[in-house]
Amino acid sequence: MTTGPRTTTGPAGPRTAAESQAAGGVVDPARERLRRWRLVLGGDAADGTGCALSGQDAAMDGALAALYGKAENGRAGRDRSAGLGASAPSVARWLGDIRTYFPSSVVQVMQRDAIDRLGLSTLLLEPEMLEAVEADVHLVGTLLSLNKAMPETTKETARAVVRKVVEDLEKRLATRTRATLTGALDRSARINRPRHHDIDWNRTIAANLKHYLPEYGTIVPERLIGYGRASQSVKKEVVLCIDQSGSMAASVVYASVFGAVLASMRSISTRLVVFDTAVVDLTDQLDDPVDVLFGTQLGGGTDINRALAYCQSQITRPADTVVVLISDLYEGGIRQEMLKRVAAMKASGVQFVTLLALSDEGAPAYDREHAAALAALGAPAFACTPDLFPEVMAAAIEKRPLPIPETV
Repeated sequence: MTTGPRTTTGPAGPRTAAESQAAGGVVDPARERLRRWRLVLGGDAADGTGCALSGQDAAMDGALAALYGKAENGRAGRDRSAGLGASAPSVARWLGDIRTYFPSSVVQVMQRDAIDRLGLSTLLLEPEMLEAVEADVHLVGTLLSLNKAMPETTKETARAVVRKVVEDLEKRLATRTRATLTGALDRSARINRPRHHDIDWNRTIAANLKHYLPEYGTIVPERLIGYGRASQSVKKEVVLCIDQSGSMAASVVYASVFGAVLASMRSISTRLVVFDTAVVDLTDQLDDPVDVLFGTQLGGGTDINRALAYCQSQITRPADTVVVLISDLYEGGIRQEMLKRVAAMKASGVQFVTLLALSDEGAPAYDREHAAALAALGAPAFACTPDLFPEVMAAAIEKRPLPIPETV
């Protein structure tokens, strides 16, 4: 955006008005509407609202103007004295201001806009700057893209920022993922001649309702359904094959966290492979997703065929293997070979899942021709949110239809 209204979600409600109400004052609804429009549109009182700002409202407006001010020659914020400029101190002060005036979700949006619009990426290489930012998945993606250029004095701070985000994600996602997949693993091991303690009574009753004897008021089951005995042995093998091109940054972060969660489950053998035009196996680093993330290199080309060739070579139990390809499918390798590999894996019994993205943002730009070709092979490609991912994996483990979002 270069001109026009500010598109950030704006101030976190009429804080000045709320303070007036708390103090027993009366807020004029018409004046409050003008105040809100003035903060959204920017400019000054002469720009149409007739509303002048003061105090905290003026400070909030200044923070917004520094980022979303009027443009000159296509460069946002350059004709405003409130612009961030290029100095780390002024940016650090601005970061402190927006954290004071706006909620965390809005702060994260404004930070991303500042990095994109004002070219602040290089400033993130300074420890003082990293300590001032609000950490989120997108910031982690930016840091990973800067990893090779990062000075040693900054790397420890960057790792601390990344670790905080990763730990927050693990707290949010791990428990539900383990519970969902443990149930799926148990159900996938169901047997038809179970011992008494292994009988799944709900399914056994449902399967034998036609054998109900009304004179006795009971069911005489002809077929018992049960779970296999709990075992510490590996029941399923999961291969996460992750495209690390620049557009997939958020997906790489989430996939690394999920990879660590899956690796913590004894009954699942997890392999994590990242690729651009080269293929890197990061399985031995899965005990720490931060190490996995710093082992990636965002950007570069894409050779899906080469990555799938490597994954295919690592499969020893096809009928018990789930391969998850996370990619926007812009193939720089050999298209027909890629599709042949997917077809061969599926024919051998591999459950193949294609995710265009693993993030909260929905489907990115992707190669629709390749997506259609994979769907024709029985491997439909769709975007998946982190909250849906455990259900997708459970369906793949149980070899039932995937819960594809309706928007696909």
